Parts: sequence; structure tokens; C-alpha cells
Amino acid sequence: MFRGPWPDRDAVVTMSSHDRIALLYQSIPSPLLEGMRKPMKPGGYSDSGADIAYSLRQAGVSVVTPVTQPDPARDLDWVFPDSQDGLREALAAGATVLWANTILFSGHPLESLSDSGIRVIGQQPAAVHAFDDKWQTNCGLAEQGLPVAPAFTLSLDEIEAVSLASIAAYGFEPPCVVKPIRGRGSEGVVKVSSLDALKAAVAALLSATVVVEGESWPKYGRRCMVEPYLPGQEITITVMPPGRYQIAGREHRMDACWSLPAVARFHHQDGIAPYNGVVAVTQNSRVLSPAEQVDPLIQEVLAQCAQAGDWVGARAPIRIDCRADSQGRYILFDLNMKPNMTGAGRVGRDDQDSLTALAARAIGWSYSELLLAMAAQAWLVSGGFSWAPPTPAKGRSAL
Repeated sequence: MFRGPWPDRDAVVTMSSHDRIALLYQSIPSPLLEGMRKPMKPGGYSDSGADIAYSLRQAGVSVVTPVTQPDPARDLDWVFPDSQDGLREALAAGATVLWANTILFSGHPLESLSDSGIRVIGQQPAAVHAFDDKWQTNCGLAEQGLPVAPAFTLSLDEIEAVSLASIAAYGFEPPCVVKPIRGRGSEGVVKVSSLDALKAAVAALLSATVVVEGESWPKYGRRCMVEPYLPGQEITITVMPPGRYQIAGREHRMDACWSLPAVARFHHQDGIAPYNGVVAVTQNSRVLSPAEQVDPLIQEVLAQCAQAGDWVGARAPIRIDCRADSQGRYILFDLNMKPNMTGAGRVGRDDQDSLTALAARAIGWSYSELLLAMAAQAWLVSGGFSWAPPTPAKGRSAL
């Protein structure tokens, strides 16, 4: 893990002049898994994809785009769909590196590039598929000895059986947080303060439907998670993959995952950090000061998040949301395999730095330097997508 003091000198990250990068955005929905589907962001991350492509081109990187002269104000001028046709279009345009700024899953079209020699910036599809299940991920993190909140899952049929005593058996009581098992950001996440409110929130969440190919499906699946509401400060930590990085003018070889400085969240709405599409994170987030960063509790959770990154086999940045409990100890409560990567640069996007971009600035990286650092860790698709899941989580059964 990279530790303070946090450098303030410019970083210089270089790429091969032969690299030609194409940005992918989500054009195909995630698959249904036991009635659960990860909600699709409007625009499929084409906004952040355009931010990335524009900033890379401004930094002198060769970026392949669907149109010859992309308009900085038009997201889709800069990105290719992540469908099979979109991949073919990007490769035909000369791309040698594909930036998977999309939601991946087992069976994703990207897997058709196995043994193609193409380089990818992003995670293994099967890893995202596995760790987007927040329940199984939290169970696995707990088995690694990492601090996660106690929790249980509920279905519609089990609502009436819930009681204060049954919740107490898991070691907590209201207020609680109800959230989807495969969620996106804070969508569907609700804080409840009583047993009746919990039952109503679960019923509303699991009764929501979405029409897919003419058929109605539960929008958030058939089960949801319930965990205690943590009363302390919320922070978010970006974990970078192993690799070689230029930081403060020096090359650092990171043999394991490492954490960027922590970012504090504030101005919550009903106890939940609002979705960044509603409130820009620059309006409710700040990087902790150097003095705050060296607090032993912060240093501990930075190391724990880096350990979590190693466990999931991160090949690109991940982001882990954490919150302090009543004793001030930080708990990992949401691991995101694909953090938002918006950033300032294009006209009208000055307030669109993501949480990861904010953290990167604390070690001296501009948004474009963060992107160059990510691009430098692109991995070669050689021998196929060989990710294997960790041992299945056990021991934290549903209610």
C-alpha cells in the first residue's frame, strides 16, 4: 500500500506510441441471475467513457472513436458499444487496447477475444460477475478476516416472520439499511428506523418490476440484504491493482494492491449518500487531510481495502465504501468492481470529478494522469480469461 506523506509533485506516466485505445460503454443488459439483474445506468457509462477518451486524447494518446471528428459535447461520439458488433467496429477502426468502462459478466462479448492478443483495461468478466453479488462478497470478505457488517437476506415470503428478536440474533437492531444484492450506487438503498419501516421497505424493493424483452421481472431480484446502519463517518477508498506507477516523479513497483487516500462523504440524504447522477460527488465529498490520513484507524482500513483488492484479484481500480461503527472502527460495506470514472475536462463537466479522481489528486495525479496510470496496467488477453473464483462463502446464511 502506498503510504503518506502524500506527494504534491506532478506524476509523469508514459504509454507506447503504438497503443490505440477504444472506450467501451454498456449497451447490453447484465444477465438475470436467480431473478436478480444489476440495474443499468442510463447512458451505460457513455458519459464517463467520453470523459476518459477526451482526456486521453488531450494528453496525446491515440484514441479510436466511432466518428472522425468527435464533438466534446456528444458522449456517443467517443465510445463504442460493448456488444459483439461494437467490439468488431472498434477493432476494425484500429484499436489495440479496449477500455472496458462497462459492466462485465460471465459470457460478456469481451470474452470472445480470448487468445486474440488484445490488451484490456478493466476486470476479468467472471470476477465482476461474482463480486457484484454483495451478499456473497461480504461473506467472503468476512472469511478473510476483514471487517464487514453483520447482515441477513430476506425474500417477500419471509417478511412477516421478521421480528426484533430475529434481527437481534444477528447482533444488531434498527436503524437498519435495506439494499439490493446486485445494486448500482445508492439505487434502491433505504435507511429504516423501525421494524414496520423495514418490512415496508423490503416489500417495496422486492415488488418493483422491470420489463425485459416483453416479460416482467423483479427489478432488484427476489431477495435483498438487511444490515445495521453504521452511525460514524463514511469514507470511500479506491484500490489500485499491482503494477508500475509514476508517483511524484519516481517509479513505484507495487507487487500487491494498494490504496489511494481516503475520501470522506457528507451531506447524506436520509442517512444514505445520494447517487452521483443526482448530486455531483464534488459537492458532498472531500479528500481527508494529510493529518487525517495518518490516523491509525484510517491507515488500518486503507490496508484492509488493499487486502480486499488482492482477494478479488483486481486488475483495474475498485472502490470500497466504508463507514465507522459506534466505536469509530471502519467497516467495509460495499465493494464496487467498476467505480465511476467521470472527470473534469470536457465543456460543462468541471464538477464531474469522480471519487477516484478526487483521491488521485491527493497523490499529485491529475485526471488525465490517473487515466494514464490505469492504461499502463492494461493486461494482455493471452490464454483466455482464466479467472477462478475464491472458495465459496459459507456461514452467514439468510434469515
